[in-house]
Amino acid sequence: MGIKNLKNILHRRFGGILLLYLVFISISLVSRTVLLSMSFKDVSFNPLNIIWSYGAGLFMDTVAFSYFMIPFVLFLMFVSDRIFNSAFHRNFAYVAYFITFYILLFNGVSEYFFWEEFGVRYNFIAVDYLVYTTEVLGNIKESYPLPLLVSGILFADILLTYLVVKKKLLVGSLASKSIVKSRLKTGLVLLCIPALSFILIKNTTVEITKNRYNNELAKNGIHSLFAAFLNSELDYDLFYAVHDNQENFKQLRSLLKSENSKYLSNEPLDITREITNSGEEKRYNVVFITVESLSAEFLGFKRNKKENPWDFSGNVTKYKGNVTPYLDAIADSSLLFTNLYAVGTRTIYGLEAVTLGAPPKPGQSVVKRANNENMFSVGQIFKERGYDLKYIYGGYGYFDNMNYFFSHNGYQIVDRSDLKEDEITFKNAWGVCDQDLFNRTLKECDKSFAAGKPFLNHLMTTSNHRPFTYPDGVIDIPSHTTRAGGIKYCDFAIGEFIQKASEKPWFKNTIFVIVADHCAGSAGQAELPFMEYQIPFMIYNPGLVRPQQIGKLCSQIDVAPTLLGVMNWSYKTKFFGKDILKMTPEEERAFISNYQKLGYIKNDRLSILSPQQKITHYKINPQTGEMKVEATDPEIENEAIIYYQSANYVYKNKLNKWD
Repeated sequence: MGIKNLKNILHRRFGGILLLYLVFISISLVSRTVLLSMSFKDVSFNPLNIIWSYGAGLFMDTVAFSYFMIPFVLFLMFVSDRIFNSAFHRNFAYVAYFITFYILLFNGVSEYFFWEEFGVRYNFIAVDYLVYTTEVLGNIKESYPLPLLVSGILFADILLTYLVVKKKLLVGSLASKSIVKSRLKTGLVLLCIPALSFILIKNTTVEITKNRYNNELAKNGIHSLFAAFLNSELDYDLFYAVHDNQENFKQLRSLLKSENSKYLSNEPLDITREITNSGEEKRYNVVFITVESLSAEFLGFKRNKKENPWDFSGNVTKYKGNVTPYLDAIADSSLLFTNLYAVGTRTIYGLEAVTLGAPPKPGQSVVKRANNENMFSVGQIFKERGYDLKYIYGGYGYFDNMNYFFSHNGYQIVDRSDLKEDEITFKNAWGVCDQDLFNRTLKECDKSFAAGKPFLNHLMTTSNHRPFTYPDGVIDIPSHTTRAGGIKYCDFAIGEFIQKASEKPWFKNTIFVIVADHCAGSAGQAELPFMEYQIPFMIYNPGLVRPQQIGKLCSQIDVAPTLLGVMNWSYKTKFFGKDILKMTPEEERAFISNYQKLGYIKNDRLSILSPQQKITHYKINPQTGEMKVEATDPEIENEAIIYYQSANYVYKNKLNKWD
């Protein structure tokens, strides 16, 4: 398009749409380049991949803009020339463009910080962030120099609007004349673009390179947010590879069978089994600590295998060294599982897995879905045996629907709203500090013990989360600097908690389960960088549980059955998970996922199920993290489909309810 033709279009009624488009793609281009520079070490600089990231990126920017322009097109179609050419409308138009430019600039800056945190374009996490504004805005305010950012965006907006006014880029358009038939025709043609885009273009359309970062760069943030809003829950049968359900469950029953279990029904779709353990059942109290964002590599048993200690880069300091001295000491005295994988990348996926013992579902976690009441869970098993059952959280548990999920599955809720002022020594956007959480937990344990009742208290920590703030002077890393501080403070709080608990009369009959909700980050070149999903899992009390290390390949869905095995309980189960201690080598496997891709690890193979019935196979190296695309492994592919399809069928048809 020549300069002369460009000017001619700008002087027509719909010229303002072209101006917006040019601004939109310019900001997107700058944003894409900044994001590329942020992931310089991970992006593939193969010329074809770079061309694709920018060429397909321009295409996706255009698709995104087609949605963005809809209200502008509708307005231009139907407003009369008398109003359109008025002085009032001219002033209104400049104000509207000023606001629109600010939104586009603000989005570009927001994408920078979202990419810094998650290494991807907007996804369903961003959709959640639009829902939980109190926590999210508080986190942003505490994590970033918000006044400076807002002022900087405002300055750029003023400058951009000034250039539009100075160059008189809208003057011709605002003074143009049109006839109704012509503008309706033009408007309908323009509206066909978003209509066709909605039908033909998916957010995954541009995912054709083998490098995840190049694929993400080819996307547009606004379009990704729109796609995530529409696809927070994916219908497995519609989007993923499927087999016959009857045949799936026939094989699933074989996969779930173990030496100490028997099926209670011959119904082909019923996986209910009786687990039998010989000997006396243990009536241990259980303190179940789910730790925020605790990657396995932070701990000594993984860190010592690395050439260099973890490098925690932040705005203020770089820290290299041991950030988990207390957890390392506890691990040495624990039943420690060194090869366990988180099922997902968010807290609610981890909570779902350790509570329900089932593989993840594509889209949103069951914790946030409908029909998640009265499900078969580890908590229900404990409650049936007369245990006090509590979910204890330092923030407000309405976040991510946690209070609803746990309260409708047998748990009492204790969250920030239950803490008195004198119980809170420090708080941030996510909740009270971990020390306050643990101190309240001690009181809840004391209360149950005084009432003569055994207890299962499930805790969720928050301090190892941006903005990484905590009480001053507790550890040697200043608050609000790096993730290293968040980890080390959380480690200190856990160590202090167990020390205080050891002085309680109930300690000698209490085991402490410590497991991460997910890893600290899952960014990587691969679509599912499997080694980033490794997390610690330990069961501690040397007087009750013999310390040892178990290196079997396993998953978060195996945590509950393993806990019940340690307690030597016989029980009815609908878990997909198994007791790790009783696993045979043939039974070892793990599940990893993000909200769309479902991974299944077995032996040295990783199969990934994706939308559009796509299946990718890799040979993996658990020591180096290397992944090489491999030909189909029919057995592992079959098992992956069996597990994921069946887990979705069980949930969808309410076959995992508590009887």
